[in-house]
Amino acid sequence: MQKRGSIQSGLLTIVGGLVAFVALFPLIWVVIAGFKGKTEVLATPFRFFPKQWLTENYAEILGDPLFSRAMLVTFGGAVLFAVLTLLINSSAAYVFARLEFRFKKILWVYVIMTMFVPAMSILLTSFIVVNKLGMLDTLAVLVLPGIASAGQMFFIRQFYLNIPLALEEAALIDGAGRFRIFTSIFIPMSFPVFVIVGIGAYLGYWNSFVWPTMTITNPDLTQIMQYLYNFRSERGSEMGLLMAGTGLAAAPTLILFLIFQRYIIKGIKISGLK
Repeated sequence: MQKRGSIQSGLLTIVGGLVAFVALFPLIWVVIAGFKGKTEVLATPFRFFPKQWLTENYAEILGDPLFSRAMLVTFGGAVLFAVLTLLINSSAAYVFARLEFRFKKILWVYVIMTMFVPAMSILLTSFIVVNKLGMLDTLAVLVLPGIASAGQMFFIRQFYLNIPLALEEAALIDGAGRFRIFTSIFIPMSFPVFVIVGIGAYLGYWNSFVWPTMTITNPDLTQIMQYLYNFRSERGSEMGLLMAGTGLAAAPTLILFLIFQRYIIKGIKISGLK
């Protein structure tokens, strides 16, 4: 029986390793391609590893002030977007999970309905709104329109519904108000769920391309995906340099995953309880 369990564990490890390799293969290839020469990336026949490992591509792209600025501006915007997303959606989730008020069910249905509206279908109307508000070419136009998310409200609300009422009732008896209960009980217990939602918001902001392209023309606010697109348009023949920039653009996301991987797994386990 013990031998059988060892075999199953070994097979699961092998399968897990293969799945991880397939998932990471494109990223591994991009990073390695960054060490290739200008014409070697798309050379025929295909070579996975470069004939000669060159570090010039990474040195050049890191020395480009436009790339560094795009990375910093995008990272700062993504962190701000994630924080505001957690603040707004967790507050709304608490209200819908714990408070009773008139038209609560109708309002919740209205909120949930927005999950089924494709973002591309309201892209033009959203642009008209931010243009009328004078938000174009500002950080606000990248952050504010998307911080309220029905999907994230639903995700956090499901978690809050499973927090025992006894904790809340005890706090109310002790004289704590709703805001104190939310900040002292619900938020500290929500860290694994907040990691899932926060990283999702961060990735959504970091990988966005269409909306920044429509609303940002100021070079000082160029986002990293805009930079890579512009680089490919202007210097598309330098594929090694483009691969180096792409690999570096993926680095912050990988670092965040490595830092929070334990909480990501825990959040996935405890979030979908109801």
